[in-house]
Amino acid sequence: MTAHPHTRRRETEPRAPVHAPAKTPFPLAMVYSRDVRRVARSVIERSLSKPRRPRRAGLTAACTVILSLAILPPDARASPFSIPAVASPPSASPPAVDPPAADSPAADPPAQDAPDLPTTTTTSPTSSAAEVEALERRLAAVEARLAEVEGEADTLAERPAAPETPAPLRAPGTLDGQAPPNYADGFHFGSYGRVMVAGDGRGRPGRNTDIVAHGSRLDESTYAELELRREDAWESVGAYTRIVATMAMAAPVFHYDANFDAKIAIRNLYLEETGLGLKGLSVWAGSRMYRGDDIYVLDWWPLDNLNTLGGGAAYRFKTGTFVKIHSGINQPQSDFYVQTVTRSPPLEMPGATAVNILDRQKITNSLKLGHVINVGETGGVKVIAYGETHHMRAGQREVDDNAFEDLPSELGYVAGGEISLFTGKRSTHLNAWVRYAGGLAAYGDFARPTQPAPDNSTKGARELVVALGGNYEVGPFALMLGSYFRSFRNASPALDYDDIDEGIILLRPQVWIKDIFGLALEGSYQVQQRGALWNPPGEEDLRPLVGTVGKIGVVPFLAIAGRGSYSRPHLRFIYTVTMRNDAARAMYATDDVMSLRNTDHFIGFGAEWWFGSTSYFRD
Repeated sequence: MTAHPHTRRRETEPRAPVHAPAKTPFPLAMVYSRDVRRVARSVIERSLSKPRRPRRAGLTAACTVILSLAILPPDARASPFSIPAVASPPSASPPAVDPPAADSPAADPPAQDAPDLPTTTTTSPTSSAAEVEALERRLAAVEARLAEVEGEADTLAERPAAPETPAPLRAPGTLDGQAPPNYADGFHFGSYGRVMVAGDGRGRPGRNTDIVAHGSRLDESTYAELELRREDAWESVGAYTRIVATMAMAAPVFHYDANFDAKIAIRNLYLEETGLGLKGLSVWAGSRMYRGDDIYVLDWWPLDNLNTLGGGAAYRFKTGTFVKIHSGINQPQSDFYVQTVTRSPPLEMPGATAVNILDRQKITNSLKLGHVINVGETGGVKVIAYGETHHMRAGQREVDDNAFEDLPSELGYVAGGEISLFTGKRSTHLNAWVRYAGGLAAYGDFARPTQPAPDNSTKGARELVVALGGNYEVGPFALMLGSYFRSFRNASPALDYDDIDEGIILLRPQVWIKDIFGLALEGSYQVQQRGALWNPPGEEDLRPLVGTVGKIGVVPFLAIAGRGSYSRPHLRFIYTVTMRNDAARAMYATDDVMSLRNTDHFIGFGAEWWFGSTSYFRD
């Protein structure tokens, strides 16, 4: 083992006498060998002998080395404690040293302890008084600087340590096992949007050609949501709050129809608090879209999709179980809820005043109970039981001047469930839903009940939905699925045009090329049967009205965010061809172009994006 070039072995024999050269060209060299070394050793030993605090130990050692290097000559800086030997006369030979045995511990270099300074007195020329005085001034300046640095170290050591800052609170994950991104405190912006420029190849605008309630989203029109959100972590109480405001805009836009009036709605305006007083508990109040898992390719939430003005609470157990409750109201603009008439002002004053004869609200309550079972490192199974109740008080409605009819109170309910299998990798999942609604709830959130029962109520109305949706990704390939069957009957005992049985199955395979380009092919088949009879062209017999539609779409796109069925934004070109039978054409009004064509084309291009929006956090 080779010793470090800046270290010296401890000699095992007495040193040979050191002889000063007869003449030196630098008189101060001998002063360094005598006076300077003595003073430097004194300063260094005094510095090292003082008790040091742990924080100052490194600083003191550094100052000591700097001081020694500053006052020793260049040939003496091999070690702060080593003194370079003056060259011996040529006749002097180094003492012989026996080499250590191979198995002796001395075979390796011994620890490099600092050797004692030699006490041999050497003869040196006499330095001038001016040179010694200059050297002493330099030593005094170095000692003063050392004292100043030590004082600063004492001040830092006496300063109290800063208290440890706890980790900031983070937004809790969703209660259903699929957590949204965590955001820091402050304002955040999110959005969902799609913009479509399309035509039918014959000079007309491109239109949605689905006959079922929830069909392919390829030919949907322009729609966008802009969300402004405030996130805050309240360290003093261990709580977290989120304030959300979402504005939505629908087609047509100003640049299309030159109409400065826009279709705008407030989709979210609520405050949600989590962790105040009880971890895992969240409470919210306001107006919001309140919904669960969706089928993306159908743009639909099969089980729970409420638009509500109200409030709710949720609690997540450590075992993976979660529960959500909610209560809210709404009042769609329909004479089923509100009837406004004109009446005379009070005390026979001139003019007219609007008066609400009928003015009632619908109250909706919901309960959601679920459990997530972890499978493997990232996968799992989610099971959900869901229910709703709908209620509305009785009222009166004017049917003629000073003639009124009584409207009974209304009740409705929803019972359903979901089972979801997910891998936790690349959004691969398969969801299945079953939902049954009765009474007022069968008509949905905003729909006006049609064809009431004989007592003018919604008793007897019902809806059954069975749906399946999913996504599978492997390598550069993906397959998306959306399908459902729906059966609806209104409250009227007899069948009519509003009674519907319908269904769709849709598949969308996709492939990505170098994570930049993508190509999607989509095929769907739709069937809808109405509770009515019709005469097919050229036939005399009445037949059930059963319309069918087949659609094929080709969508090349730019995958700006890389591969992934749910990666956005996308820039895309869309072409679809729709083929419908005669019964499907009969479902359109007379002279509607859809009633005249068996085949339609949709040619367009556009964009779709979403980011940072609470409306699309997986729940």
